[in-house]
Amino acid sequence: MLKAVIFDLDGTLTDSDKVHFQVFQKIFAQHGVDLDRALYRQKISGRQNAAILANFLPDLSKAEVEAFSADKEAAFRTAAQGNLTPLAGLLELLGQIKRQELAIAVVTNAPPENATFMLQELGLSDTFDPVVIAERLPRGKPDPLPYQTALDQLSIRAEAAIAFEDSTAGIRSAVGAGIKTIGVTTTHAKAELIEVGAVETVADFTESLHSNAALTRLLINLTAPTAAALRAILHLVPAVLPFLAPGERASAHRTNFRWQIRLCALTGHRV
Repeated sequence: MLKAVIFDLDGTLTDSDKVHFQVFQKIFAQHGVDLDRALYRQKISGRQNAAILANFLPDLSKAEVEAFSADKEAAFRTAAQGNLTPLAGLLELLGQIKRQELAIAVVTNAPPENATFMLQELGLSDTFDPVVIAERLPRGKPDPLPYQTALDQLSIRAEAAIAFEDSTAGIRSAVGAGIKTIGVTTTHAKAELIEVGAVETVADFTESLHSNAALTRLLINLTAPTAAALRAILHLVPAVLPFLAPGERASAHRTNFRWQIRLCALTGHRV
């Protein structure tokens, strides 16, 4: 049974990576590093600063790494202030998830100050529980630990959650924790995200919980859903049939019929 939806922050809740890229590009230029979009996607997106600097500026001391990180993140917050907006469709999707009484969490590699700042800028400070900050853990993404920590704090198993992630490091982390993950193509191409384990991809959240074929592909594989979840899914399945492949369409029809019977058994009423 689906119990929680877990989101990454940077590049998933908002298209913030364009700001991170500009800040990294400017600061790296001061160190003689020429950073383009392709290199940013490959070596920086979704990773923690310590790992990034180990690749690009390996001779920096620990104190210099900490100073670099503090300066970079302060520059990001200055550049991002007033310029961050929720990814298209996000607020509507969050509303639908809340109406289904599912938990909503965030798992991020962003430093604590950035996470707090970004959620405030987006007007979402009180939306997510828990907010897992990888910097406070022994290992960050792409290690599974941040997502496993979210599952532990939610007291659920991996099969009871789905995740949205935009980076390859983030998808590896979520998939490594056993969570079915939908890629968000704000930073990486669909093929890159599928290659590292995303089950589907979306450009944004404009296709809501009640019309998104990617979500349906996950939901039709769930077992023993509650009556409330069944009602939502029974409304969802017909809406997405045109978007499914023939084999998936047949599976959705069979699932729809089984769940109508299941809902009757749970409620004592006909659908």
